[in-house]
Amino acid sequence: MAASRPTPVCPRPEGVITRGKTARNRLRGSDHFLLQYDPGLLRRAAGPFDGALCVDLGYGAEPHTTLEWAGRLRDHAPGLPVLGVEIDPERVERARPHADQVTDFRLGGFNLPLMAGEQVRVIRAFNVLRQYDEDAVSPTWDRLCEQLVPGGLLVEGTSCPLGRVWTACLVRRPVDRAEPWQLEALVLGANLGRGFDPELFQTRLPKAFIHRVTPGEPVYDFIEGWKRAAHETRATTVWGARQWFAAAAAHLSGQGFDVELRPRWLKQGWLVWRRPPVPGR
Repeated sequence: MAASRPTPVCPRPEGVITRGKTARNRLRGSDHFLLQYDPGLLRRAAGPFDGALCVDLGYGAEPHTTLEWAGRLRDHAPGLPVLGVEIDPERVERARPHADQVTDFRLGGFNLPLMAGEQVRVIRAFNVLRQYDEDAVSPTWDRLCEQLVPGGLLVEGTSCPLGRVWTACLVRRPVDRAEPWQLEALVLGANLGRGFDPELFQTRLPKAFIHRVTPGEPVYDFIEGWKRAAHETRATTVWGARQWFAAAAAHLSGQGFDVELRPRWLKQGWLVWRRPPVPGR
C-alpha cells in the first residue's frame, strides 16, 4: 500500500512527455556500474548528504526501473531514499501504489518536485533527452546540476530497448558551488555475452554526442579509434569477448585516448572515456 505523505507544490513541470517504453531490467548494467563507480557518494551521510535523494527522472510508463534501482541501491546503502519523477500525471498515479517510506513518485520535470529541505545526491536520466534538440543538452545539464548537492552526480544516458548496449555522460557538480559542472566521463557499456561491436554505440550515444560522430569531432576520432582497436585485436576473440574487449581498450589507450583500464570494469563490458571534450563548449 502506498505510504501517506505530503505532496510538494510544484510549478509547471519543465520538459515534454517521453514515449515511456521501458523493459524490465533495461538499466541493470548502468545501475551496477554506478554502484562501483562512486560507492562513497551513495553511502555519504554527513552534511547535505544526510537523507539526500537519488532521483530517477523520466522513469516511463511503468515504475519498473525506479523500483529496480531502489533495490540495487539499498543492497549497497540500506535506507537510501529514492524518488521517481515523471512529467505525465497518469504515469505518476500508476506508480504511487508502489511507494513506501523510502520510495516515492511525484509529478515533475527538469525542475525537480522537491519538498522543503530535501537534497539530491544523484540524478539518473535515461532515454529522456533523445527526443530533444542538441542545443537543449547544456541548458538541461545546467538546470539539473544546480539541484544537486556539491559533489553530486548527474547520470544522463541512453540504451537500446533491452539494455544490451548503453551509454551515459557522468556530469559532476563541483564542490565549489561557483564552478560550472564538469563532464567527468562518457561510459559505454555492452553485454559481452553477446559479443561487442563499437559501431553499435554510434546510434546509442547520449544526445550531446550522437550528432557529433563526424570527421573533425573528438567523438568521431574516439569511435573510429575504437573500431581500429577492435579490428587489430580481433585475434583475442579465441579467448572470448571479454578478453577482446579488454585488449581493444588497451589498444585504444595506446592511441592516446584517456580510457580506464581497470580490469574489473573491462570484464563487465564498461569502457570509460575520462574527461572527453564537451561538444560545443
